[in-house]
Amino acid sequence: MRIRPFIEEDSSAVVELWNTEATKYDYQPFTELSFREAFIEHRYYDADCMWVGCIGDDIVSFAAGCSGDDLPLGHIAGYITTVIIANKVAEAKHSDALLECLEERFIALGKKQSEVLFFNPVKLKWNIPSNPNHEHNNAPGISKDQPLYGALLTRGYLDRATQCGMYLPLSDFTIPENIIEKEKNIMGLEYQITIFNPSVHTGLQSLLSVLQNTQWEKDVTYYMKRNVPIVVAVQGTACVGFAGPIIRQDNGRAFFSGIGVHPEHEGYGLGSVLFFRMVDAFKRANCDYITLFTGRENPAIRIYQKAGFTVEKEFSILRKELEHE
Repeated sequence: MRIRPFIEEDSSAVVELWNTEATKYDYQPFTELSFREAFIEHRYYDADCMWVGCIGDDIVSFAAGCSGDDLPLGHIAGYITTVIIANKVAEAKHSDALLECLEERFIALGKKQSEVLFFNPVKLKWNIPSNPNHEHNNAPGISKDQPLYGALLTRGYLDRATQCGMYLPLSDFTIPENIIEKEKNIMGLEYQITIFNPSVHTGLQSLLSVLQNTQWEKDVTYYMKRNVPIVVAVQGTACVGFAGPIIRQDNGRAFFSGIGVHPEHEGYGLGSVLFFRMVDAFKRANCDYITLFTGRENPAIRIYQKAGFTVEKEFSILRKELEHE
């Protein structure tokens, strides 16, 4: 197999390869337009970090990665997005050669690590195995059933954590009685769970700053300024927790940025009540389903399962320290 840099004229053949091989692992198929939007038109596109493998004139493999100094870990790490190989030529040596191309690009850019991580700006959508009509908007790693997973381990990548892709259809969702009781208890502590009202409630912006999540701060601020509903926990008029925003996507999926509680107000059950009230708000907004991902060891997974979420796929997060000569 001869490896060469990807050129845009390869898009049609790469899309055909993707739709044959990657969809076996629940990834959504691409059109040439959606492929271009995902891999080429994002701000971190790097022409030197996309490769194809050829036998004669036929493209039989594709590899892509990206980097950006302003990405999380971006000052020291490059991101591997995908490596796919046609089944007829699927050999470990081919995966290894493509990974080497990506790593050499990262080294040339001065990166010290190669990451398979959910901060990758290239979002690969995947279908829910139990309901392929529903989707999640990002693959937060590599599923262990992919040949790439074994190739990464062989090449020295460490499997650092497992992310669970979770799914909840909303048609039968109800708030459990124990959560309703918990909400009554926190109301006795002068907390209230409600929808953010900028004319009444204060401190949402400062709460987001305290939580130190730049993505939340960016997204929630954006939607707050556009009066998109956000579920908040307040004490008096001050926001001490948030969940949301409450957005129904065109495909019926519930979209939200996150959930957070001010550190000084943790330990009262605000997070779990916020979560269930957020899910209820999505149901009232006529959303069909929710998907999310969380670490397998994250205690919050028990809250999600109590709400009725099921684990649909597990994804591994991997890292390799790069050697500079």
